[in-house]
Amino acid sequence: MLSESASQHDAPIDVELIRGWLAWGLGWLMLFATLGGFVSTKLTYPTFLGDTAWLTYGRLRPIHVNGVIWGAFSTLFIGLCYYVVPQLTGQRVWGERWGRALLWIWNMNLAAVVMLLALGWNRGWEMGELPLINVLVALGAIIFVTAQLSVTIKRRDRPLHVSLCYLLAAFVWTHVTLVLLTIGPTRILGLENAAWHGLFVHYLIGLWITPAGYALIYYFLPASVKSPIYSHRLAWLGFCSLALFYPLVRLDHYPGSPLAGRPGTTVIVSAIALAVPAWTVLHNVVGSMSGRWRKLSQSLPARFLTVGALMHLAGTVQGSLEAFRSVQQATQFTDFGVAHSHLTIFGTFVMWAFAGTVYVWSRLADDAPLWSVRFGNWGFWLVTVGISAMALVLMAQGLRQGFLLMAGAEWVHSVHAIRPYWWARTFTGFSINFGLSLVVYTLMKTSLARPA
Repeated sequence: MLSESASQHDAPIDVELIRGWLAWGLGWLMLFATLGGFVSTKLTYPTFLGDTAWLTYGRLRPIHVNGVIWGAFSTLFIGLCYYVVPQLTGQRVWGERWGRALLWIWNMNLAAVVMLLALGWNRGWEMGELPLINVLVALGAIIFVTAQLSVTIKRRDRPLHVSLCYLLAAFVWTHVTLVLLTIGPTRILGLENAAWHGLFVHYLIGLWITPAGYALIYYFLPASVKSPIYSHRLAWLGFCSLALFYPLVRLDHYPGSPLAGRPGTTVIVSAIALAVPAWTVLHNVVGSMSGRWRKLSQSLPARFLTVGALMHLAGTVQGSLEAFRSVQQATQFTDFGVAHSHLTIFGTFVMWAFAGTVYVWSRLADDAPLWSVRFGNWGFWLVTVGISAMALVLMAQGLRQGFLLMAGAEWVHSVHAIRPYWWARTFTGFSINFGLSLVVYTLMKTSLARPA
């Protein structure tokens, strides 16, 4: 049913619709994060899960990667948009009654993605393995949500909040990203295909996940600690720098290839410039928390958001360093890049979406306190320690393998040398999974225990 408010302080929202999106998102997060642990196990124990085709590494890894991006993060983000936009506009989301149909279309499409990828329907682009039919359905859903939110924001009777700007930009830019995915893998050939793939990967991360994440932290951190954003000017500076520099980053995945070197130099400059939006976020986090650091012990969402901001800074610095050709000689095609992916996608943006979900879930349960603060705290520390340790292990592993290869070692020998790191990576992954499980279980019990 439609509820006029989740609490007496909230704008009109559809409680059941938001809860539905978030519940699906949490389910996908648990599934695809756990699947990542299984994929990691296969690196050190290749016969794990047997040799059935749909349980092989080549089938499971694309499911894990695309599942985290489209299933976990994107589903949670869309659900949170149905909460954030009414809060910042004072208006019910336009066309809200169609949201339930869209919820089922989106999630059934994700279920189809899992089945088709397991059956081997792979279009060949990293992070873009989705079959064409699923890409078209996702594009249609994104277009519809964009229309819903755009009309709602246009009707607002309040000043434009920076979160709304980031939010709209994420949806609009993603139309271009999905169009690239629609035509790129099969319609563009040769070197151009590699260049367009680099463009797609960075658009997916930088023009969908990144602005979506910024929209979340700029809303939920002030809401969690009951403090205004430290500087709106810094937030707008971050938005402009992200829009200006991120589209130029695309060729750093192809060092030493026949692709032109001049664009590669542009990539290096742009990658360094991307420290600006990351710095604006961290500066705003520190400024907003000034004098309120004690609230971290009282607010689980604030802790996830703050740790995610630190991960974002670390991941951005690491990504900028990776753009340099001298660094790439030791890190390219090793797990050093995998550390960067986990720091940014999971350690930052999934962490922020998860924090927003924790914040909203209790408000949807009539502001009920968490069922178990202890479980929530244990979950936070297991996730934080797990992702931090995983990043350190993967960076050390990548550098070790890179230096071995530079010294002339055979590739097989380099793999044997890094096997202990892979075991450590697997253990850190299951630490993350267990921590997520504790928090999700706490949220489910909170919802069940809410006042009648």
